[in-house]
Formats: sequence, structure tokens, C-alpha cells
Amino acid sequence: MASVAKRADGRWRARYRDGAGKEYARHFARRVDAQRWLDEVTAAVVTGQYVDPKAGRVTFKSFYAEWSRRQVWQSGTVLAMDLAAGSVTFGDLPLNRVRKSHLEAWVKAMTTKPLAPSTVKTRYQNVRSVFRAAVGDRLIAVDPCAGVALPARRRAEAAMVLPTSQQVGALMAAAEPDFAPFIALGVFAGLRLGEAAALQVGDVAFLRRTLRVERQVQRASAGKVEVRAPKYGSERTVYLADDLVAMLAELVARRGIKGDPAAWLFVGEGNDPPHQNTVGHRWRQTCKRAGIAGITLLSRPGAQCRCCHRSGSPGRSPNPSCQFLGNGLSTVAALRRDSWVARE
Repeated sequence: MASVAKRADGRWRARYRDGAGKEYARHFARRVDAQRWLDEVTAAVVTGQYVDPKAGRVTFKSFYAEWSRRQVWQSGTVLAMDLAAGSVTFGDLPLNRVRKSHLEAWVKAMTTKPLAPSTVKTRYQNVRSVFRAAVGDRLIAVDPCAGVALPARRRAEAAMVLPTSQQVGALMAAAEPDFAPFIALGVFAGLRLGEAAALQVGDVAFLRRTLRVERQVQRASAGKVEVRAPKYGSERTVYLADDLVAMLAELVARRGIKGDPAAWLFVGEGNDPPHQNTVGHRWRQTCKRAGIAGITLLSRPGAQCRCCHRSGSPGRSPNPSCQFLGNGLSTVAALRRDSWVARE
């Protein structure tokens, strides 16, 4: 039910009832303005875009706290979402008062901080998922994130700096005996940091020269680690070069864990596998001893190896030459497999 009526004071009152029977009204100086507003509301109701004017009064912070509790997220996603939502500059604003300009100011603040363009984009996408949820819950009519410009990112091939084989050889030579195999797994098997950290003895089939990726390590709170399945369903079998198999066999023998399939190949604090901070510390020490700077250990979930992780066959070598291993330990993993010089 909707109507426009003239009041005693000469103003025009437009009113309507929503689907729940609740009445809303606004007053205008001109009838044409009252009718236009009523037509807009009616159109929104007909097209399914109607939103209760009072629904969006909840703040961004309050809505996120309530909405996030209902989501089925992995612990890593919880941390990323909490970080993004906690970084906004409009957390105390009602949802229906957040404008595109607020998002632009927040993006500008992150860029000035400065944060990397990829980090800015990730936080923006996480926050946008909150606004889309608010639209889905009919708290706001439109997503204010639409059209917000983000800082340009360099193309991966332009940003990638490939270390020379001499640099890789220096890093392998400078690494401690139980850390060199970790580096080698990124260079020559394309494992991500968390995947290499989560390897157990039973994951390596030494005679078949294969390795099974079944899990990954992620850092939890208070220095603890969480072991869970790899992201994006990336469980897989990786074929290993002969020298890498020999290096892993030496590691198992040196640590005295042969015959214990559940033993971690690499250890951090206590009996836990190492997390990202532990590995990063050892990597920086290795770089310092090797006299090399500018090469970083990174985990890049979701990237794919361009040629090494294709299925093998009985009539083909299980160790094909790889032009780029783009899903391992950042620039180190983007070397040609046949340029391994560490054991020369």
C-alpha cells in the first residue's frame, strides 16, 4: 500500500508499507518529489532490491563480528579476514553511510603506509566480501566498493628476478646440513614453504623417486603451528631428481628417523614442524653466510608449476627439465632444474 497526501501545513506526505506491514513515510515540499521518491521505493520492491531504511544502521565492525562467526573458514582465512576488517578506517560507521570515498581513502592509506599492491588488493577483496554479504542480507542496497581503483601491480614475469646457478650453489653450500634439503625441495620439487615444512618420512618413496604432498604447515597464535591439507586441493605426487632423493636419504639417516613414517623431515620448536617465521630466520642466516641479498623465501599458494608437475608415464623420464618452477620458494624456485650446482 502506497499513497501521497497533502497535509494541513501544505507539505506532501508519501508513505508505504513494506512486506512485513511496517509503515514508512517522508515529507516533501512538492508533490512531484514525493511521488518520485515513492516510485523509486516501489521500483526497488518490484525488482527485489528493496532495503529497509533502518537495516543499515549497524556499523561495519558490528556486522563483521556477527557475520564472521557464521562463516565456515579455515584458520588462515579467519586471520586474514580479521586483519583486513580490523584495518579499515570506517569500522564505526553504519553500513548505509559508508561511501565509495571511504573505501578510496582506506586504499590510499594502505598504499601510503606503504603496503605492497598485492597486499592492498587482498585486503580490499576481503573487505568487499563483507559488503557483499551485507547486500545479500538486505542491509544495504549496493556495494560501495564497486569501482574503487587499486594500485597497479607489476606483472609476475616482470617482477621475478632469477638468481644465477652460482647464487643457488652458494646458498646450498652455506645452508646448514638439515636446512639445505629444505631449500632443494623448493628449487627442484616446486614445493611451497608450508608444504616442505609439513613433510614426513612416509611421504617420500625413495625407490620410486617420488614425493607425496599431503599437508601444509601454517603458523598459529602463540608460536604454535597448525598442520592441515594443502590449499585449493593441491595434494599431488611430485617426481624427484636423483640428487634430491640422495639428499633426503642423507637427512633421514643423519636424524635417525628411518623407519618412522610419521617423523617430520624438518623440525622447529619442540617436536613440531617449522613454521614460516622459523624457516624465514634460517633462510636469512643462510643468505648472510652466502653473502647474497635480494632473494626471499615466499610461499605462493595457488600458483602452478608450468611443466614439472605434469603426470609421468612409464615411457618417459620422471625428471623432465623444467623451465620455470613458479610455485615454490619465490625466485629460488624459478630456476632451471638442470642448473643445480650445489653438489658439484
